[in-house]
Amino acid sequence: MRRKLRSPLPQRHGLDAVRLRTPADGGWATMRDHLVERLPRVDPARIDTMLRDGLVVDTAGPIAPDAPYVPESFLWFHRDLPVEAPVPFPIGIVHRDEDLLVVDKPHFLATIPRGQHIVETALVRLRRDLDLPALSPAHRLDRVTAGLLMFVVRPERRGAYQTLFRDRLVRKTYEAVAPHDPGLELPRTVRSRIVKDRGVICAYEEPGEPNAETHVELLEHRGGLGRYRLSPATGRTHQLRLHMSGLGVPILGDDFYPVLTDRPLDDYSRPLQLLASTLEFTDPISGEPRRFTTRRRLQAWSDPRSPSPGRPAGPARPPAA
Repeated sequence: MRRKLRSPLPQRHGLDAVRLRTPADGGWATMRDHLVERLPRVDPARIDTMLRDGLVVDTAGPIAPDAPYVPESFLWFHRDLPVEAPVPFPIGIVHRDEDLLVVDKPHFLATIPRGQHIVETALVRLRRDLDLPALSPAHRLDRVTAGLLMFVVRPERRGAYQTLFRDRLVRKTYEAVAPHDPGLELPRTVRSRIVKDRGVICAYEEPGEPNAETHVELLEHRGGLGRYRLSPATGRTHQLRLHMSGLGVPILGDDFYPVLTDRPLDDYSRPLQLLASTLEFTDPISGEPRRFTTRRRLQAWSDPRSPSPGRPAGPARPPAA
């Protein structure tokens, strides 16, 4: 097995450098010409600046602006970061040992860098704040869902813990606050076929063989609202939100179901009232049972007097300067 080359560049803001491998064939005279064609979204003038400042390197060091093209070689550089609105809520630490880090993710914080969310993500924040450069997620939570999120500290343990989630060996429960319908018979198990088309923000249900299953229980109700426990047996995109909406009790703060609502990314006034509340599994390394429980509470239930039932729980931290 070929050993992966280590990046000559350190992480920046908790992010690894981008690695590119040059093709064996190509008509480029210089590395600069290849980068201009390879990175069409980057202004050629910016590539020139990066080369001039020594920000693009190979295994021997910085690439000169006029360096000749070398096939089947590796280049590293850091991408320019987008302008991001700070997500002004802390990440709670639930458990930490030499193998695992379990946190309470706040609403509105993405799990990993993607699209418009790069530095303001749980992975990047934790790598930076806890000085854990090799940290990796064992699974993911939607940006708008709060609660338990598990990371693997050591790279050699990553596969064992990620396989637990892939093979559905982790028992997960969620809490949700949604309207209470006295005529809805609960508990019940909802099964349906969920489809998510590439490039389309919302998923949908269609006739056919079910691929999604959720057990729904009503824990208590008051004032027209219910507190529900949701136990998914599968992990389809937006499964819990679709199933609750399909029952006629959409989760409070849901901007996707049943109606897609456009809201600015930095509007934190009405988060989705969905919380990943427990994770339970047999540890693949020690063989011991593990169970983690969230310390968060859904604001719509814990503070019914709040004029904004979706206000995030927990103290906010000020945006970074």
